[in-house]
Amino acid sequence: MADDDQQWKIPPNVQELAAAGRDELPSRYVVCDHGRPTSAVASDDPIPVVDLSRLSSGAADEAAKLRSALQNWGLFLAVGHGIEPALLGEMMAVTTNFFNLPLEEKQKYTNLVGGKKEHQLQGYGGDMILSETQVLDWSDRFYLNVEPESRRLYDLWPTQPPSFRDILHRYAARCRELADGVLREVAKVVGLREEGCLVDMLDEKAVTYVRLNLYPRCPRPEKVLGFRPHSDASMLTVVLNNAAGLQVLRDGEWYDVPVVPDALVVNLGDTVEVVSNGLLKSPVHKVVANSESKRVSVAAFYTADPEREVEPAPELVSEERPRRYGKMKNSDYIRELHESLARRERAIDRVKI
Repeated sequence: MADDDQQWKIPPNVQELAAAGRDELPSRYVVCDHGRPTSAVASDDPIPVVDLSRLSSGAADEAAKLRSALQNWGLFLAVGHGIEPALLGEMMAVTTNFFNLPLEEKQKYTNLVGGKKEHQLQGYGGDMILSETQVLDWSDRFYLNVEPESRRLYDLWPTQPPSFRDILHRYAARCRELADGVLREVAKVVGLREEGCLVDMLDEKAVTYVRLNLYPRCPRPEKVLGFRPHSDASMLTVVLNNAAGLQVLRDGEWYDVPVVPDALVVNLGDTVEVVSNGLLKSPVHKVVANSESKRVSVAAFYTADPEREVEPAPELVSEERPRRYGKMKNSDYIRELHESLARRERAIDRVKI
């Protein structure tokens, strides 16, 4: 057990708080007035749904849709991605079943180490907590490294449900195929001479993280956030979810990301923003809470080699478009992102010139 004066570093389990059925929320979750969720704005320019099978066949209209999505939203809904609906259903089922396990079983995989005094990225739990006054998100999470396999900490891979490991392995491999294809298209959109240069950044040393998310039902959803506004430290993020709640920021307004059956949400990460020298933006997004039902999602983050130094591609820097971002080692950037999340700041602001 952590020392009494360190108890604030141990986040409560949100699923247990929700199950208690109390109407009043712990103050640690209550967002200040100006940060509270508001109704999303309806858009005349909806988030595009892109058929990746048609895109790979050279359909010009799908390429135009993808270009519009990346330039205007930084994300899109992917259909025709080739991942069988049955596998999507299995991935959602084992994620839900894991969160339905008894708390004692889930805590075998805790992300708190060193006598619960230190937070590590991988494992089950909540926020990294840097201060006693930090406002927490209304969610529980489970991070795992899935690629390369040499980085997997199998002690943290659940044995219940029994099919969890196999299904996650197969799902991550199929999402990687999707990510490679999308990154080739992204390279075309920004005008990189080598369309494989972004995919090449996902080499054998690149790391894929998967984060399983549970957003329990909340009695006062107007006072909390399921996940605070942020952008991702990845090159690309692929999200499977079962309910509404994800919102994206555009031109100062929040918009709902619709849920389309068997579609995956694909969004750009900060690495692509930096490499493109700001031609494409990593979208700021958040998750709002719900008073009626829980939300479950699976996010796969495709990140470059932790030792790689990320900077704008030289061919995208010119006199007309000078360099807009500095250079930073990817592992340092990911660490900065998680600390910035705790401070409710954006890590990318620290590398802008």
